[in-house]
Amino acid sequence: MRTGAASIALGVALMAAPSFAQSIQDDDTQSASQEKDIVVTGSLFRRAVETETASPVTVLSSESLAKSGISDITEAVRSIAADGAGSISTNWGSFAGGASTVSLRNVGAGSTLTLIDGLRSVNYPLMDDGHISFVDLNSIPFSAVQEVQVLKDGASSLYGADAIGGVVNMILKKRFNGFAGSVEGGATERGDGARYRANATVGFGDYASQGWNFYINGEYQADGRISNQDAGWPYNTKDLTSIGGKDGNPADNNLATATVNAVVRRATQTNLNDPFRGGVLSGGYQLLGSTADCSNGTFTVAGATGGTGCKHNNLYEYGQIQPKQERYSTTARFSARLSDNIELHAVGSYARSMVDYKGTPTSVNAVQPYRGNELDNSSNLVLPVWICPSGVNCADPATAGRTLNPNNPFATAYAADPANGAARLFYLFGDIPSGSHRVNEVLRGNIGLEGTFGEGWSWKADVVAAKDTLNVDLFGVVDIAGLRKAINTGAYNFVNPSLNTQAARDMVAPTYTHHAWSSMVSFDASIAKAVTDLPGGPLQVAVGGQVRREVQNNPGPNPNVDKFSSTAASFGAHTVSAGFFEISAPILDSLELTGSGRYDNYSEGFSAFSPKIGFTFKPIEQLMLRGTWSRGFRAPSFAERDPTSGFSGGYSITLPADYIASHGGVSAAYVLASASARGGFAGNPDLKPEKSRSFTLGAVIEPVRWLNFTVDYYNIKKTDVIVMAGEIGDAFAAYYKGQPLPDGYKLLAVADPDPDYPNALPRALLISGPYANGANELSTGLDVSASARVKIANDVRWTSTLNSTYAFEYSTTLANGAFYSYAGTRGPAVLSSGSGTPKWRANWQNSVQIQDLTLSVTAYFVDKIKNVAADAGAGTDLSCKQNLYGLGTGANGHPTDGTDFCYIDRFTYADLNAAYKVNDKFTFFVNVGNFTGAKAPIAPSMGSNYLTSFHAAGVNGRTFRAGARFGF
Repeated sequence: MRTGAASIALGVALMAAPSFAQSIQDDDTQSASQEKDIVVTGSLFRRAVETETASPVTVLSSESLAKSGISDITEAVRSIAADGAGSISTNWGSFAGGASTVSLRNVGAGSTLTLIDGLRSVNYPLMDDGHISFVDLNSIPFSAVQEVQVLKDGASSLYGADAIGGVVNMILKKRFNGFAGSVEGGATERGDGARYRANATVGFGDYASQGWNFYINGEYQADGRISNQDAGWPYNTKDLTSIGGKDGNPADNNLATATVNAVVRRATQTNLNDPFRGGVLSGGYQLLGSTADCSNGTFTVAGATGGTGCKHNNLYEYGQIQPKQERYSTTARFSARLSDNIELHAVGSYARSMVDYKGTPTSVNAVQPYRGNELDNSSNLVLPVWICPSGVNCADPATAGRTLNPNNPFATAYAADPANGAARLFYLFGDIPSGSHRVNEVLRGNIGLEGTFGEGWSWKADVVAAKDTLNVDLFGVVDIAGLRKAINTGAYNFVNPSLNTQAARDMVAPTYTHHAWSSMVSFDASIAKAVTDLPGGPLQVAVGGQVRREVQNNPGPNPNVDKFSSTAASFGAHTVSAGFFEISAPILDSLELTGSGRYDNYSEGFSAFSPKIGFTFKPIEQLMLRGTWSRGFRAPSFAERDPTSGFSGGYSITLPADYIASHGGVSAAYVLASASARGGFAGNPDLKPEKSRSFTLGAVIEPVRWLNFTVDYYNIKKTDVIVMAGEIGDAFAAYYKGQPLPDGYKLLAVADPDPDYPNALPRALLISGPYANGANELSTGLDVSASARVKIANDVRWTSTLNSTYAFEYSTTLANGAFYSYAGTRGPAVLSSGSGTPKWRANWQNSVQIQDLTLSVTAYFVDKIKNVAADAGAGTDLSCKQNLYGLGTGANGHPTDGTDFCYIDRFTYADLNAAYKVNDKFTFFVNVGNFTGAKAPIAPSMGSNYLTSFHAAGVNGRTFRAGARFGF
């Protein structure tokens, strides 16, 4: 049925949808646009809009985006076919949760540069994966953007660090006169995920006649929450036994799985003052409360180590697909002609983004924070026999006010032997909300002058200042000392948590506020001149320079390492000084050569020179060949260089067959838990910048005026790639094979022994390693696009645009020679949401305009992905035996080759948009997102069974929005 829906979507796309990924002018306006000169991203020179450049540039115009039904920058940019591994969605709530960005050419968000009007902006205060810097797309107002230029080529030769995979340049409206705006609203077909959006722009001053213009823009957007429960099967459960998968929901069959209904098991306590020092377990499990509290029913496990517990599906009860979001912003711009050859512009903007995440209640059991005290590992937490007001020496008969612990059902029997009567606790704090409330505010200003003088001289100078301030309220974060105190004093009621006072809850998990900020101030200037005339046109030369100051202050949510929370932090400040040049030499009418270069010097003591050369050759009118070669770099982020920075992150592991067998098979709860662990990573002040070598080679073919094709091959090689413990997969593999860990790696924590197989190897919880220049990367592929513009009749026009990116290779070679290939797989598993690297992404947009009615369809395609990851223990063996879902062992009737659930299916869906222009002032529109009703393919090793970076539309289902655009 999914294949049928895909065929319908592609078939309907032949009939309707707007030009999207490439700006297309109507026949009657094309000649006018050819006379207008602009500065194209990747160059300092002004040139005609339709002039093809040596580097491939995709243009997303505000008009075509509106016809596609896209209404925010994040949706627009992340829909680009070239967006790949490491792309960040707002829905992804970890690390840099609340922010969004892209990863062009699969080389990572940190190697994709985002600009506003060709100038840098401030980075988000938090870093993705704890160390990757990026600009938050949510902070850029969609309605103030005239167009988005996406340069899919290296551009460090003009822009400096981070422009390895490409550049996303937001071009704001230069001038506006009048009053215009839009309003819209809608929701999913289930009634959740509501979106309300409004924007307005008002402008004054006729620049042509009066020499000045001022406009102010404001916009507001609110997006409602979507829960896993509402999304339906299979996104609301980890139990996939109905389709031959595993029961990944142990909360309804395994007593050792923590839920909001506490269970205990008798254990020893090696330190009677510390509830974290639980020891040997014995006997069966006991439910602390009543079975009447089990709203979903009960389950019973037979045997001496069995018992009865309450059934739960934690994903169904607490999971979240889309957080609640609210954004508003205002942008103002003043332009003035100071003289016949000098112009001034001043731009100011304020953007506020709020994201509200809800999470699964926090467990009492946690590994100590990274760099924390080993004694703060509560994985073996127990409830003591005795409690007392002071919480100290409660087992001592001389301690005042001591009583038997009402939370411990073994207390009475072991009053005289408290070391053997503790109660090992399995519990989630169901009465304490878990999640975060994030408010990000970005204030940015830009003042610039530009002009001409003499014969053919032009110049430009800009000052930019920006600050990004983030405040995060954290809920459900357990205070380590508070938890000890609440247990030892009996302040928290585990038997009936509903009776707890707010003071008791705050003792365990008070609300914490995490404040972080980053800032950037820069001065950019350039001067250009047409030096002489060559056979193909003027020889142009430009030189320029930049000085910028960047500061980041992110103490992280756990600066004192006293909570069970991430320790991801980053501090730093530096000054960057740079000089650059560009040359354009049209040697012949058919041949243009370009060259540029930039030298960057960082106050930390390192520098880089980034050259670039390119050509365009047009042997005939219908064919243009183009190509570039360049070098670039990515400077180490503050988190990567600062030794005080560091964090631990989640990691997926491929477990060896003998370990799985020793714990009862792939469906055993202990094995399921073993497939995930944490890796710790520490800053390294000796890091060098990552370096890159890139080249592109392509062709632009226009056989007739209304039809053109582009084909571009890209090849990016990165050296000295900064890896966060690049051998972490090998370290976990070595542990499970009983081998020594790689040099520099340490095993910091292991879990309790398996209660069913106590003599088997316990699972690893935390292994740490350093950042290092420890790898090379190679990313190669092919971009193909086609566009058609056909006048079918006087009042009927059809436009069509196809864009696709195919990744031939994306691979990493570590310093030790290990080779990891990622294209078409879930690797790199260590990146962001772990959604992998699809080989092929494409979108196809078509539009039919019949007088004042425009019907549009945009179809999106993501290729299938193999559910294996080279960096998750698979290495060079990418066979299905390395399936991350763990079905390659032949257990429970599954084939030994691991082919069951080895692939995540390809995904195709389409959006439908209809707009009716009532008159020159009003247009009404209706949008149906995913109108084919395509469902996201099952990705069983992901938290909600789908790939968050690529398949969210298939979980949200059909969406409906309606609105109006107006202008006066």
